[in-house]
Amino acid sequence: QVQLVESGGGSVQAGGSLSLSCAASGRTFSAYAMGWFRQAPGKEREIVAAISGNGARLNYADSVKGRFTISRDNAKNTVSLQMNSLNPEDTAVYYCAARYQILGVPTTKREYAYWGQGTQVTVSS
Repeated sequence: QVQLVESGGGSVQAGGSLSLSCAASGRTFSAYAMGWFRQAPGKEREIVAAISGNGARLNYADSVKGRFTISRDNAKNTVSLQMNSLNPEDTAVYYCAARYQILGVPTTKREYAYWGQGTQVTVSS
């Protein structure tokens, strides 16, 4: 069982930056692949970025490549998402998710069993 708590959302103007963090409970954090998803009003929840348990493999949605960076600190049980060059299309509720999977990087929402409560990111033009 894993509990996830996101933090760091907020409002920013286009071109600005935000950093999200997700704290996970449990003693085997490195055995979990972690993902960041987002859901805008009226849209499906979509993958933003994902990282393997050991941090060696990363995956990004095309829409955020070059702007967002996912990272994790297994000693602190945290995963982060650094978001730069934000634009209004990035406005959404951002969710942290976990899947018990030592290798690989799952990228679909149905693969993740554990979810945080979400944090709002609003980008104004």
